[in-house]
Amino acid sequence: MQSWTFKVAALALAVSASAGAFAQEVTLRLHQFLPQQGTVPSKALAPWAKKIEEESKGRIKIQMYPSMQLGGTPPQLFDQARDGVVDIVWTLQGYTPGRFPKTEVFELPFIAGLSAEKTSRALWDYVQKNAMDEYKDVHVLAFHTHGPGLFHTKQPVVGLESLRGMKIRGGTRVVNSMLVKLGATPVGMPVPAVTDALSKGTIDGTTIPWEVAPALKVQELVKNHTTFAGDRALYVTTFVVAMNKAAYNKLPADLKKVIDDNSGAEFSAQIARTQDVGDNVGRDLAVKAGNKITELELAEVQRWKRTASTVESDWIKDMQAKNVDGGKLVSEAKALIGKYEK
Repeated sequence: MQSWTFKVAALALAVSASAGAFAQEVTLRLHQFLPQQGTVPSKALAPWAKKIEEESKGRIKIQMYPSMQLGGTPPQLFDQARDGVVDIVWTLQGYTPGRFPKTEVFELPFIAGLSAEKTSRALWDYVQKNAMDEYKDVHVLAFHTHGPGLFHTKQPVVGLESLRGMKIRGGTRVVNSMLVKLGATPVGMPVPAVTDALSKGTIDGTTIPWEVAPALKVQELVKNHTTFAGDRALYVTTFVVAMNKAAYNKLPADLKKVIDDNSGAEFSAQIARTQDVGDNVGRDLAVKAGNKITELELAEVQRWKRTASTVESDWIKDMQAKNVDGGKLVSEAKALIGKYEK
């Protein structure tokens, strides 16, 4: 009888321990480079974190660390997720030039359409098929792009010639290459540095989408904005939300499911929708500031396309040197973008 009682007690203890493990709470630190009031941090990442907490019944808590509060620089974010310095990051692949070459195809001039959501759905599909090897060291939660990039300058850009010689901030290797072809002098820097650079006159202007302008006060620092007629964006850049593999793998199955249910194509599209809405907000603020918005006509845009076209051919050659069929990747990207624009 005593032996049976001991076994029951032991079993109860095991069940209790198992239940405790099942109900474990996890705190994940999310690190990124923009102020918390920025569009993606406030409109996409914060609601996502709240949804994760609600669906996990409070067992997953996501602590937000904006503006590089946990240390390091924006180009170090991806490695912080890879190495477990933090648990989750939101970052721009272009901050580490040449590290994500297959993903770069979406940054080529006049490839992307005018909807960040549609382009981001295409990007998600494209990477799943063609470039997941570039992310093998992390657990990917989302890929997205911003809306159409444009010029925000102190002096007006009314045609190709007026851009020549201007010192323009470019965010990535591909965008900087495009600026060279267009006759500008590219100045590479992470986006948080733009405000100071414009204030001090280090740069004459910047390439960013409308959505980013308010957080950087760009509409207060320049009075000219140049957009492009037609159905193609001058350029877009790509972003990734990445999680440390070990942090994901050690979650119990039910909490992994919460993360999985809130990752992927739909989370990517959700982030991108905030970019599309934010573009309208940014443009409206420029209008209210009395700034001049120049839309280049189709004939002029064709000149820009022809001038920038060698960026694409150069990229294809670079990929061939890496034994990658760059031409095929360009075709894949264009086809997927077209698919979601129908």
